[in-house]
Amino acid sequence: MNITMQQAAERADGMLDATLGAIKPEVRWTHSGTSTGTCDVSRSRTVMTIVSAERRGNFLGIVQRFWEKSGYRIKSVNKSKEFPAIFAQSADGFGISLVVGDAGQIAFEVDSPCAEPSKVAAPTTPANGPDYDYPIPRPNVRSAFWSSTIPISPDGARP
Repeated sequence: MNITMQQAAERADGMLDATLGAIKPEVRWTHSGTSTGTCDVSRSRTVMTIVSAERRGNFLGIVQRFWEKSGYRIKSVNKSKEFPAIFAQSADGFGISLVVGDAGQIAFEVDSPCAEPSKVAAPTTPANGPDYDYPIPRPNVRSAFWSSTIPISPDGARP
């Protein structure tokens, strides 16, 4: 693949934009960093919407189905109740992950394959909520749907 690190960062941003855009109802998120290696780029975003434990499986399912529909290969799924995660890879070698961390905070990250060294600009997609500097606070945006503690059955019906 002959792309620059800047082009890799833009591709990573596009993957994150598409993934977060597929989540309905919408969640609030903030940029949570760019890191560069000698020839690779990582971009990450942190979900600021509180996703309850009761709705977490639905959230992960939406993301996994979107990634599969987008042609990503699911490499690994951690089915931990407390800290689940999904790791996938695009056909062009970009890794994408969803990791649930402490306090149920959900983070997305895209890692590029090796690219030609170049300067890497900040992401151009604005966060759809407050854009925090470090440290990023715990999830603090309530959602009538995602923050609800009423479980949803696999067929989408409420008990």
